[in-house]
This record gives sequence, C-alpha cells and structure tokens, in this order.
Amino acid sequence: MLKFLLEKEFKQIFRNSFLPRIIFFMSLMMMLIMPWAANQEIRNIHLCVVDNNMSSYSERLVNKVTSSGYFKLTNVASSYSLALKTIESGASDLIMEIPADFEKDVTHQGFSSVALYSNAVNGTKGSLGASYLSSILSDFSTELSAEQPANIQENNPHSASLQIVPQYRFNPHLDYKVFMVPALMVMLLTMLAGFLPALNIVSEKETGTIEQINVTPVSKPLFILAKLIPYWCIGFAVLTFCMFLGFTVYGIFPKGSLLTIYLFASIYILVVSGMGLVISNYSNTMQQAMFVMYFFMMILILMGGLFTPITSMPQWAQNITVLNPLKYFIQVMRQVYLKGSGFVHLIPQLISLSLFAFIFNVWAILSYKKSN
Repeated sequence: MLKFLLEKEFKQIFRNSFLPRIIFFMSLMMMLIMPWAANQEIRNIHLCVVDNNMSSYSERLVNKVTSSGYFKLTNVASSYSLALKTIESGASDLIMEIPADFEKDVTHQGFSSVALYSNAVNGTKGSLGASYLSSILSDFSTELSAEQPANIQENNPHSASLQIVPQYRFNPHLDYKVFMVPALMVMLLTMLAGFLPALNIVSEKETGTIEQINVTPVSKPLFILAKLIPYWCIGFAVLTFCMFLGFTVYGIFPKGSLLTIYLFASIYILVVSGMGLVISNYSNTMQQAMFVMYFFMMILILMGGLFTPITSMPQWAQNITVLNPLKYFIQVMRQVYLKGSGFVHLIPQLISLSLFAFIFNVWAILSYKKSN
C-alpha cells in the first residue's frame, strides 16, 4: 500500500512543472545572494580570562573589561590549554591571557603585552569582540600611563602601552560568508520542507481528491508517512545541491563528517515536515495554511540565531528559543562545518531534534481526520 501512495505523491510533485523549478531557483538564489547579508551589533560576548599575574593591575584590567557591558566573564582558567577547551565547547567567545610579568613590566618598563584569542566561527562576533576589547585595553593603557612617574614617561616612549596580539579560531580570515552559508542551508530546508507539506493536504482538500483517500482502508500513520517521505527525499536533494554550491562558489566544505550532517538533516526534515502537516490538517484553504506557516517561519528564522547570536538576545527571548528546532540544527551545521564537531559533541541537539520530530509527527497523525 505504501508503494502506491508514494507513487501517487511523486507523480503529483513532478506533474507540477513549476514546483521543481522553484525548488531549484530558490536554492540557487538563496546560496548566491543571502550570504552577503550584513550583521548587527554584538553584545554579551563570553570572555575567558587566563590571569598568570594575579596582581592588582591584572584585577583592575579584568574589572574594567567586564564592567563595559559588552562582555560576560564566563570562566577564569589557570592555563591557556584549559581556556582553549572553553572556546572549543562554545562556552567562551574570547580568551584574554595576561602574562606572568604583567605588573612588573608595566611598573618598571612602562609597557606589557596581553594576548587575545578570538573564536571566529562567527567571524563578525569574533572581530567585533576583539575590537571592543582592544578599545578597552587601549583606554586602560591610557589610565596606567597617567599613573606612571614622570621619569618613566620621559625615558620610555612605550609608556604603559599594551601590545595586543589577536588570533581568530576556526575562521582566521573573519569571512562572514563562512558563518552564514551553513545556516542558510538550514533556513532553505525549513522553508521548502515546511511550506510544501503544509500546502499538500490543503490542496487535496480544495480539489476534493482527499475524499478518495479517506474512503480507502489506508491507516492514518501510513498516510502521513507517505506524505513525509517525498519531502524527506527533496530535502536531501536540496541539502546536497546547497553543499555543492557552497564548495564550488565559496570554497566552504565541512571540516566534520558528512554522515553527521545527513543524520541530523534526516531528523530535522521530519521535524519541519511534521509541523507543516500539522498546520495542513487544521487548515481548510491554502491561504490559511500559507499565513499560519509564514507566521511560524518568521519566528523560527529570526529567533534561531541565523543573523544574530542567541546570547545577544534578552534572557526571556533566550528562554523561548529552547522551543525553536531551527536553533539546534543551525548549531549542528555551524559546528560541523567550522569546528569539525563529531556526533559525540552534538548529543544535546540530537535529543532535542528527535523529541521535536516525535511530537510533530505523532501530532500530525492524531490531528488528521478521515471523516468530517
């Protein structure tokens, strides 16, 4: 029975000459135009400090940085290797390492150096964070210079200056497109695998063909499964095409495993397709389905961390994003593409997406009515 239902679904899709074209050109334009989008101001940058000096000067520097309003002190590590682990896990965006002779150098030589390491997975966030911190360090340097004795200021042209050496992790050239391309693939999958199933059942309701299915002994789970599988295949084809464009046009290829991407994609497509079918079950016309789906799409996209980091949102908004499946798949794509994260590092996202897939598809089965 499933074979004949799938044959019907695929014939319906490919008989519509407009649908394959819109899928192709939408993927093409999304990958060629959208990666050039601009970013907005970044706040709440997570900072990890490695204080090898533990002096009053270093304490003043840390307090000045954290009181600026741009940074949140998330960790104080005892060594750079431990601090780097916070970068790799995503707990920190910047590492500021204060040398052991910081106070001595500033007091006797009039200058010292501070190392700055930036997580550049989000190139814009990394560069702006480094820029903010550099400005704060420059201001701190001016304060120290004013406190130096006159003889040191006259004899040392580098009086109380801080030499900043930034290093950008995962995205050394701060290319914003490297950050955006994996997330745009997620947005495209969300729109195609969400809108198309949402319009599918409604279109059959309007044409009257759904009544012919309802009088057959086809069970509700089998009917919903037959609706999901075609869009599951379309989602895989779109994702593969987008990854090909990302490599050929931008030279971006995942550092992690392709199997990890396809595993999470298979679950995520079930999530958005199930959500589309739920909306379709409750809608009587295509206009209703389109408006409801568009409403949810706007919320999912704008609050999924696509253009702005979730950590820059107010706390109440961050709490809402827990219910946003788009957020988890964007995290997966960016971590696999830029960090090379493996399956073990993405277990929380796997659990969340699997839960969403189960809820939406069970809801789709229960909400589908074979009789009016």
